[in-house]
Amino acid sequence: MKQEYRKGAVGALMDEYERAAAELRGLVGRLTDEQFTRIVDPQTRDDNCRSVQTIMSHVVSAGYGYATEIRAAFSMAQDRPPKRLLSRQESLDALDAMLRHTALTLEGKWEMTEEDIVGTVIHSPWRVTYDLEQWLEHAIVHILRHRRQVEKFISGGGVAERPG
Repeated sequence: MKQEYRKGAVGALMDEYERAAAELRGLVGRLTDEQFTRIVDPQTRDDNCRSVQTIMSHVVSAGYGYATEIRAAFSMAQDRPPKRLLSRQESLDALDAMLRHTALTLEGKWEMTEEDIVGTVIHSPWRVTYDLEQWLEHAIVHILRHRRQVEKFISGGGVAERPG
């Protein structure tokens, strides 16, 4: 299967963001709805990490948050759906929609110069300042961390994958 790669550093980061999301999507897609909603970690203090459902709802909302901050840095209209608890299928559809939204945010910016990338300043809600590359790297690793968490839920027996 031929992979189409975007040009430029920003394009490469978006490609990797989509790849990380595809890995998470693949895991979630193999779960039943009951496995998706099952509370696996009732002891956690983080409400976003009790079940695959809460993780996916968080990942989608955070993804829109990353895009919103990029849009603010580029003086673009900022729109995002409200955070809510998503069903399994809704979370898969919303993950895809969030990636499309992010790609539209970055359209035409794939081949930004290093100077422009570093000059794109993003002030995070947690009071850390990033450049565009750092911000996109953070978004990628956010998905990877939660993909690992879902893998641990599955391998720990809290959630069993459907065969096949």
